Formats: sequence, C-alpha cells, structure tokens
Amino acid sequence: MATIDHIRNGIIDKLLTISNKNYLSALFKLVENSTSENDTVKLTAEQTLMLQLSDRDIKSGKLINQSQLDKSDLKWLKEL
Repeated sequence: MATIDHIRNGIIDKLLTISNKNYLSALFKLVENSTSENDTVKLTAEQTLMLQLSDRDIKSGKLINQSQLDKSDLKWLKEL
C-alpha cells in the first residue's frame, strides 16, 4: 500500500499537467472544503516516547548545532 506522501506527490504530479482552469477551480473547491482544522495526528507509542526523550534532551541541554552534526556525520560516513 502506498504511503500518504507517495499518494500526495502523485496527485501533485498529475495536477501540474492540468491546464483546464474550470477543472482546477472545481478541484480546488473540493480540496478546500474537505480539509479540517480539527485533524489530529495519532502518534504511535514509539513516536511519543521519542518526543519525550527529545524533550528531556532539550531540557538538560544535550544539544549540538547543525555544523557539529554535519562534522559528526561526515566522520561517521568516512568510517564506513
């Protein structure tokens, strides 16, 4: 089964090929009326745990900046 991102990207690719203004306007109205501001994302237990661990890291100052992360990644890749 296709992932949501894969489906969404497929729809976007197809939309880019449509040039009929009336058709696009109708699609826009359909999408605009179907979106809900009350949509909530259901997280798995693992995702919730990862977010909690991230919060703990932030609160305890266990952070590195992007350039440090990039250097660490490059070092790790060279060791492969």
